[in-house]
Amino acid sequence: MATYVQEIGEISKIKLHGHIDASIAPALMEELKPLIADKDKVKKLVFDATDLEYIASAGIRAVVFAKQKLGGNVEVFLVGANETILDVFKMTGIDKFLTIQDSFEG
Repeated sequence: MATYVQEIGEISKIKLHGHIDASIAPALMEELKPLIADKDKVKKLVFDATDLEYIASAGIRAVVFAKQKLGGNVEVFLVGANETILDVFKMTGIDKFLTIQDSFEG
């Protein structure tokens, strides 16, 4: 689940933690909606996965949803993900449209 959404100028950071599955993903989508509604303000979207243990396809859909709605000018980052999470993103091909990093200094 996302614990907080932090906005610093044109950078929005979403801290993910625990398990994001089909029961949790709708709440994540709700947390992303205000960012999407104010999409002209967002230039970088950072998903901090340092504390994320598991993500199911429904969670991946939330990330894809955000990217699609924010448009092509927004850079999307996945930061601090463990190998299991990275494997899921790579197997689905989602790693092609986001930047994977160990940390983010924006």
